[in-house]
Amino acid sequence: METRAGDPGAFAHFDLTRVDSPAFVVDEARLRANLAVLADVRDRSGIKLLAAMKAFSMWRVASIVGEYLDGVCTSGLWEARLARDYYKGEIATYCAGYKAEDMGEICHISDHVIFNSPNQLARMRPYLAAAQDLGEQFDIGLRINPLHREGEVEKYDPCATGSRLGFPVDQIGLADLEGVTGLHFHTLCEQDFEPLERTWNALYPRIAPWLAVNGGPITWLNFGGGHHITRADYQRDDLIAFLRKVKAETGCEIYLEPGEAVALDAGILIGTVLDTHTNGIPVAIVDISATCHMPDVIEAPYRPAMLGELDEGEAVRLGGPSCLAGDVIGDYRLPVPVEPGQRFAFLDQAHYSMVKTTTFNGVPLPSIWLWNSADDSLECVKSFDWTTFRDRLS
Repeated sequence: METRAGDPGAFAHFDLTRVDSPAFVVDEARLRANLAVLADVRDRSGIKLLAAMKAFSMWRVASIVGEYLDGVCTSGLWEARLARDYYKGEIATYCAGYKAEDMGEICHISDHVIFNSPNQLARMRPYLAAAQDLGEQFDIGLRINPLHREGEVEKYDPCATGSRLGFPVDQIGLADLEGVTGLHFHTLCEQDFEPLERTWNALYPRIAPWLAVNGGPITWLNFGGGHHITRADYQRDDLIAFLRKVKAETGCEIYLEPGEAVALDAGILIGTVLDTHTNGIPVAIVDISATCHMPDVIEAPYRPAMLGELDEGEAVRLGGPSCLAGDVIGDYRLPVPVEPGQRFAFLDQAHYSMVKTTTFNGVPLPSIWLWNSADDSLECVKSFDWTTFRDRLS
């Protein structure tokens, strides 16, 4: 999987020895710049824009997110609790599989409760009714599968054959929408505007009869995430014109839920070379683990961009300190001598890395730092010791 992120921005001038290693460093100024772009799209298109916490849940900057956006979307009870305690604005909760015992609290916290299938919604109706009887105010949504594929990688494509995410739109009838006021679909991953437009053109004829303007129950539409809106070459003017058109023709409130775009190129992961040897090719062991700190490197897979990587010279295979044979980040031409003690950094690591870290093998978690490239202030937000590993076990 190819990523089109990797702009070093102000990190090109950051002294990597100012923090411990490994460490995530998030640039507040770049984060604000991304949020300002998203807010501008929101304002010019007349929609609502939520931050996807599944991608970036650094609640230390929750108040900053709240300055720009309309709220957040969450993926279940624990994220919803985090949103309630730290974030401002609306909370939209979608989960592929809710537990009955969680529904009361989810309904209390959330403004929108979105279900993965009509069957799940039907089973949970008694709990929704009980929450409404207690005075809870929330909308009910249904995630649909548009049956239109745009994904680059099949296992990350919610419209792939056999996908568990969203109910196939061709199997939905009006009876399935009893009590439902919104439809949600999320089919993109790090993509431009055109795939969204093609998806909508394929979907609209199927759902038009259900819209309130045509006598149906649907008053809001959530187009999910995967929109790379803050990337420099994203077609933002086209997106804005499209969103205005959709809002006008449907009469619906329109939501977008970008996650990666919120923190795109706003963070780095700093590591240190621990050891080197040669086994057919040069090999370096580093204190960043692909499996523990950047699992998408293995799962996607993809090759993260390195800060200042050279264009020429001998490449070195970088691998983590864990015992997993496949804990390999990739082959790189480092901008520093490949010897123990040297620092380096991977770009665009604020999203989908920090939220996925694990303590497999007892590998230490990276500390988390907040830097502001505008005034050079630097704060250690969180550090971890071995008790973090111990306390996850028994």
